[in-house]
Amino acid sequence: MSDPSPADAPPANTVSALLGRRDFMVFWISRVASTLGVQIQSVALGWQMYAVARETMSVERSAFYVGMIGLAAFIPVFLLALPAGETADRHNRKTVLLLCYLGETTTAVILACAAIFHFASIPLLLGLSALFGASRAFMGPSSTAMGPMLVPKTLLPRAIAWNSLAWQGGSILGPALGGILVSQSAGLSYMVTVGLYALAGLCVAAITTDTRPQVQPGSRWALMKEGLAYVWTNKIVFGAISLDLFAVLLGGATALLPVFARDILKIGPEGFGLLRAGPAMGATAVAILLASYPIRRHAGLIMFGGVAVFGAATIVFGLSRSLPLSVAALAVLGGADMLSVYVRQTLVQIVTPDQMRGRVAAVSSLFIGASNELGEFESGVVARFLGPIGGAVFGGVGALIVTGAWAKLFPALRKADRLE
Repeated sequence: MSDPSPADAPPANTVSALLGRRDFMVFWISRVASTLGVQIQSVALGWQMYAVARETMSVERSAFYVGMIGLAAFIPVFLLALPAGETADRHNRKTVLLLCYLGETTTAVILACAAIFHFASIPLLLGLSALFGASRAFMGPSSTAMGPMLVPKTLLPRAIAWNSLAWQGGSILGPALGGILVSQSAGLSYMVTVGLYALAGLCVAAITTDTRPQVQPGSRWALMKEGLAYVWTNKIVFGAISLDLFAVLLGGATALLPVFARDILKIGPEGFGLLRAGPAMGATAVAILLASYPIRRHAGLIMFGGVAVFGAATIVFGLSRSLPLSVAALAVLGGADMLSVYVRQTLVQIVTPDQMRGRVAAVSSLFIGASNELGEFESGVVARFLGPIGGAVFGGVGALIVTGAWAKLFPALRKADRLE
């Protein structure tokens, strides 16, 4: 049979065209595997930290140490973000990504040994969280910058939606699987993550596209300053990533899920896994919708609406005493967050030239890391003084306030229309 004529070939911006990109699909599988590994490891680490702390401490102090995991993971992200972005714009992004998977595998192996041979401690768990954060500091910019190299620009919005679907798909299965594995053995949970990181690394190794960036002239410091200057002067980019920073920083109630599962809802590790899966359930549903029907108009308003719903759902979760209502609130929270993330990532990647993507992604990763890891720390600190319920409600109210403030401070972002 002869090859299809150009008239018979699928349009360049269809799902079929995206599925026909071998290297992108291999990259997509690696994202699913690595996300599963990260989620299972996070479930096991949070549960193990809380269990170790509760042997000698109160609920409030134990919740604080669960939040400390986020701070430990964020410190290396803060210190290494700019060098990581410059590295992604100067070196082969595939090679950098493979080294990151090696670092993640190392932390998982040590955690497995600590669980199996019973020498886990708070300092050890915090130290391994920092090592894991160092690997992810370089992974974010390299992975974000490499993805667009595997598809033409016409497919970029769909590719971003599919990448989000990979992350959310792993996030919905990972916590549930992590809860089941933790109920059997924390060591087993970590060993499963080792296998998943290995699979992700093999997939990335199979990519044949040239992932070496066009190296820009100048010193490392000059390139890092150029990236910072670009983000600062481009108000759409700066407004989008800073909105995520402050909204999720305040609304990071998911860090308190071990506390809610064990001492408020009293549902054990299996229920904890269900709670962890809640946000990803909603996010996956929205990601599937966006992968099939990308946003056409009013992108800025949709993004702000998503952040507002995120804050409101966080408040509902904090006040809930019912497992079904809590899971539903978390699902709405995750779906709203997916909507805002999709718009933000698409806007940022479309307006950023390829030779700048690593550095811009590094700044974005720094902001995202601050919102996620520091958000966990903030939730732990607030829970220490207001209790876990007060901490969750405080975060939701804060996210709503940030939404209104950013809508006023960044009118260009609010008025962003088409994702083209």
